[in-house]
Amino acid sequence: MGYVALYRKFRPPVFEDVKGQDHIVTTLKNQIKSDRVGHAYLFCGTRGTGKTSVAKILAKAVNCEHPIDGSPCGECEMCKEIAAGNSMNVIEIDAASNNGVDNVREIIEEVSYSPTKGKKKVYIIDEVHMLSAGAFNALLKTLEEPPSYVMFILATTEVQKIPITILSRCQRYDFHRITIDNIEGRLREVVDSEGIKVEDRALRYIAKTADGSMRDSLSLLDQCVAFNYGQELTYDKVLNVLGAVDTEVFNRLFSALYTQDANAALTLLADIVIQGRELTQFVNDFVWYLRNLMLVKASDEMEDVVDISSDNLKSLKEQAEGADTDTIIRYIRIFSELSSQIRYATQKRILIEITLIKMCKPQMDKAEDSYEDRLRILEQHDEENSKLLKGIKSGQVAVATSSSFAGAGQIAPKEKKVLDRAVPEDIQRIVNGWAKLLARMDNPMKTYMQRARLSLGNGDILQIVFDNKQLSEKYSGGQYAEELQQVLDGAIGKHVEYETRFLPAEQDFEENYVNLQSINFDIVTEDEEKEN
Repeated sequence: MGYVALYRKFRPPVFEDVKGQDHIVTTLKNQIKSDRVGHAYLFCGTRGTGKTSVAKILAKAVNCEHPIDGSPCGECEMCKEIAAGNSMNVIEIDAASNNGVDNVREIIEEVSYSPTKGKKKVYIIDEVHMLSAGAFNALLKTLEEPPSYVMFILATTEVQKIPITILSRCQRYDFHRITIDNIEGRLREVVDSEGIKVEDRALRYIAKTADGSMRDSLSLLDQCVAFNYGQELTYDKVLNVLGAVDTEVFNRLFSALYTQDANAALTLLADIVIQGRELTQFVNDFVWYLRNLMLVKASDEMEDVVDISSDNLKSLKEQAEGADTDTIIRYIRIFSELSSQIRYATQKRILIEITLIKMCKPQMDKAEDSYEDRLRILEQHDEENSKLLKGIKSGQVAVATSSSFAGAGQIAPKEKKVLDRAVPEDIQRIVNGWAKLLARMDNPMKTYMQRARLSLGNGDILQIVFDNKQLSEKYSGGQYAEELQQVLDGAIGKHVEYETRFLPAEQDFEENYVNLQSINFDIVTEDEEKEN
């Protein structure tokens, strides 16, 4: 006999060998022991979680001559025939290729014939959601009241596509994704049985990559073993075969994004492409890395949840200490969206490059949560500038001076011109020319001020109203307030008293403030008077 794939060779023969579905196995075993077996079952769940395997075990159990604690004995004639695929009592049907009314009618005709030996005639219909509407209708009556010797087991990955009339006639069992620990344990049993040397870390990575599917994990293991035949399977070798990226690379990528270093991020991506890594998996693995970073940031008791080695956990904690939780969550959202887009993209590298550039230059992103990232960067720059000014004042930082001030040790302060105070008419001039004023502003002020609404408060004070509390606080004092003050004063040549306010987006502006932008006074400038 030729080579048999691992997922076929190690298909569980009895209920006790089924991993991660204890809630289903226990129920079915109890039904068999108490002779309360149903006539129609519906097994739902993602791929590789054991639906077909449990269906075959159940088919053997109901026909077994000497069941042991609800499981098939595996030794009687019926168990051996079913295991070898030679039994006439178990009929497997692929609904993906046999989905018409005629196919179901053939089943209905065969149902009328009782089994020649054994107790039950079992029909296993895989991917049952692929049946046509007519086929479902033809199956209804037989599914509801089949002969006593007939059992139907329907399996599907998309239960939402099955008509409610079918669902109501079946006992439904939902198969869960299998945990990484359960998959790793089963893989260890397989490699020990096959005499293959594999690092625990390598098995752990394969188990994580399988995403809850036992069959996928065995297929990946098969692929890695074949590529490294006769050698010990190490973590690095698994990464090479699966086109994966080491955690240290993700650490560097996050640092580049967090510090807005587009050059470093794009260079790192170029290295990954040159190494031949699979870009879709790279994006998915980075989402997983960000998830681990978020959990470590949230709590110190996450060692058992993050599923990484102790070596990487230390560096992950160090990176989490200097990171902002909101930024991490934003990155998870962006890369999760990228993961769904890149699956069908023809130019995957370009799509990733665009994403990295936009993340390193948040002023390009119009999404609501990108404003917080911009504010974070501005605050970092503000903190750096404050440290520099303190250093200058304390004498720790030297200041270059012009030769005309030699011996003075300081640059002579420029005399500040005192401006007249703006009156309401002056403020209205600012309002009327707000669009032109925005055009003269530099980013990020320009971007932020585009969201502002203008009003007039008591004492002829210009009120700048934001729907973002952080922006309101940002321009209420400090360096950014001074920059805005210079722009406003320079626009009309007078000193404009202003204050910032915060109004949530869901509240109506007109009900809380006087909307100056809806009042259009004809303001005549001095230049216009001279022309007239």
